[in-house]
Amino acid sequence: MKVVFSIGGSILAPEGVDQEYVAKLSKLLRSLSKKHGIAVVVGGGRPARKNIEKARNEGKTMAYCDYVGILATRENAKALISALGGGSNDIVPESIHDAANLFGEKILVMGGTEPGHSTDAVAAVLSDWVGADVFVNASNVDAVYDKNPKKFSDAKPIGKININDLFTILKDEGVCAGEYPLLDHVALSIIRRSKIKTLFVDGRDIKNMADAVEGRRFKGTTVVY
Repeated sequence: MKVVFSIGGSILAPEGVDQEYVAKLSKLLRSLSKKHGIAVVVGGGRPARKNIEKARNEGKTMAYCDYVGILATRENAKALISALGGGSNDIVPESIHDAANLFGEKILVMGGTEPGHSTDAVAAVLSDWVGADVFVNASNVDAVYDKNPKKFSDAKPIGKININDLFTILKDEGVCAGEYPLLDHVALSIIRRSKIKTLFVDGRDIKNMADAVEGRRFKGTTVVY
């Protein structure tokens, strides 16, 4: 089975790379890679948002701000590669084409590619390109909710959601550098057109992520078409 993870920067680098979390994640990835082809796309986290805000305050263009964030994601990718040791490819691909060519026996780790979309979109496109059996979106949110749980205390989790309903929920979320929602519109469009099996989980719960990938009962959201 081919599995692509999108690991949110909010959990990988909340204030800088969380080495304890990276160690736990690495253990999971190494275990899964014994049976499955694994790729991981990592986000930028707070360090990326700080750099983006600085660039924005200096009057830089949106594309430039995006690229600042991309550089931060690639540094986070290097940190995960280091933790994986020989279990992963030792370079960070900078394009989907290069990443797809590296996908195989070793764990593939990468960050962003081009301005204009999030690392979730990179993971979605990579999932499409390599024919992934499952795309796992792992963030600091444990499921898709009927409204933003960070803004509304009465938000309710959704176990299964139709892709069109997911579009409706996320349509008014931000699209600026450093402000992408649970999934940006590029990622949503990719998973919809190719009907990619997509799971939303809390990336901090390592066991739950393993259960989701292995087809066991898990806490989170499954996208249906």
